[in-house]
Amino acid sequence: MLDSLGASEGLMSRSAAKASDDEIKPARFAVNDRVKVLTKEGTEVSWGTDEVGMVAVGGRIPLGYYKDPEKTAQTFKVVDGVRYSIPGDYATVDADGTIRLLGRGSATVNTGGEKVYPEEVELTLRKNKAVFDCVVVGVPDTRFGETVVAMVQVTDGYYTDEVELKAFCKSKGLANYKVPRRVLFTDTLRRAPNGKADYKLLREMAADLLAVTGESTSG
Repeated sequence: MLDSLGASEGLMSRSAAKASDDEIKPARFAVNDRVKVLTKEGTEVSWGTDEVGMVAVGGRIPLGYYKDPEKTAQTFKVVDGVRYSIPGDYATVDADGTIRLLGRGSATVNTGGEKVYPEEVELTLRKNKAVFDCVVVGVPDTRFGETVVAMVQVTDGYYTDEVELKAFCKSKGLANYKVPRRVLFTDTLRRAPNGKADYKLLREMAADLLAVTGESTSG
């Protein structure tokens, strides 16, 4: 299976995975002369650490957004004389130089002063055979600012519940602040035909479900 990392702002890289792999892993892409992971200050993140930066791609990239100079300036930046496209994908770099994607910045959950990247939590949940599909979103919370909520579609023929999935996440070593505070179940996650999740829609769905039931995310 071939994964391509890219956007309309520029194709970044590609990664191949074997169908026989037992463990579900995030797609991996290597740092190279054209693809970097840069900090806010414009320096490359340190390899083999937990330092987080944003994926930046150089080479043949667009001139900018049509009649939108402000957005163009935010996305296309010159670093050390090289022009990069930085669409907003957070990542770290492993010791061998491969990029570990954490997710798009707009989907990041800010809870209690900590950043939670949905993809990391989603990959953990998908290791449970009862989870057919899932999306993790941040729902407004008076105590934490946002709280981590998982929207889960259960695999046909399986049963699971909120308590079991929370315990499963903890058993896989997920930090407590990353473990979903609430797990909501749905028949469909309403993905687009290309498989993309509509995080804005799902945040609204999660908030509505919690409001209807009168339940709190802080419990």
